[in-house]
Amino acid sequence: MLLFSAIGPERMAPPLCHDGRPCGGGTSIVLVGRGYPAGYSIDVWGETMQQLLAASRAIDRFQSAVGRTAAWLLIPMMLVIIIDVITRKFGLLIVAKDFFLNNGMAVPAHLIGTYFTSTKFQELEWHLHAALFLLCLGFGYVKNSHVRIEIIRERFDLQTKSWLEIIGIVFFIVPYTYLLFRYGLNFAERSFELNEVSSALTGLSHRWIIKSFVPIGMVLLFIAAMGVLFRNLVFLFGSPDLSREAQELSPELHLSEE
Repeated sequence: MLLFSAIGPERMAPPLCHDGRPCGGGTSIVLVGRGYPAGYSIDVWGETMQQLLAASRAIDRFQSAVGRTAAWLLIPMMLVIIIDVITRKFGLLIVAKDFFLNNGMAVPAHLIGTYFTSTKFQELEWHLHAALFLLCLGFGYVKNSHVRIEIIRERFDLQTKSWLEIIGIVFFIVPYTYLLFRYGLNFAERSFELNEVSSALTGLSHRWIIKSFVPIGMVLLFIAAMGVLFRNLVFLFGSPDLSREAQELSPELHLSEE
């Protein structure tokens, strides 16, 4: 317990739980004077852990909303693929264009030749696929649905797995997302300034739109990493009750049980 005077509080390390980990129980600051009731105290460590867990839940909800919304891009992507395959297999675009030209309908023929080319369909396929992947990257991470190499990790206990997750976020995901965001943003800005278009004559224009999804995807992945980091910190350093809540919220800590 720590007294908070009019001058200010002194720092104090949190106490240890029965398993040797810091916990929130008993870590408090007693506020004296300045209008505070006698004996008024705040569990600083426990409050911090609760806030981290609440932030992790909020991030999880946000990423779920983004991921589920972006998942609808699968439908137009599949339709574009089906249309592209069928029209190229049977030459339907050429047939339709010739039909309109033979009947003196120049406008529909021009539209097909300009806006409904096979090249545009193929580029739109990978544009939609890239947008879907980048928007769902953070969603996949918070839900632990990404690919993991479990040859070594699965042999460790939950505490070691949690530490490995934290180390991976701090030393790998954070610098990775920073670098890709920085250079991806410059990548998109240059494309916008140059009004970049496809290198193919009949390809898509406004190439900056798809390139802008690179920094957007990295921001989403960084936010997701913070959510995973927060819940693992609570699992390791929170009170037993908060630690159990954090474990229930962390699918990466249930992998060996699934």
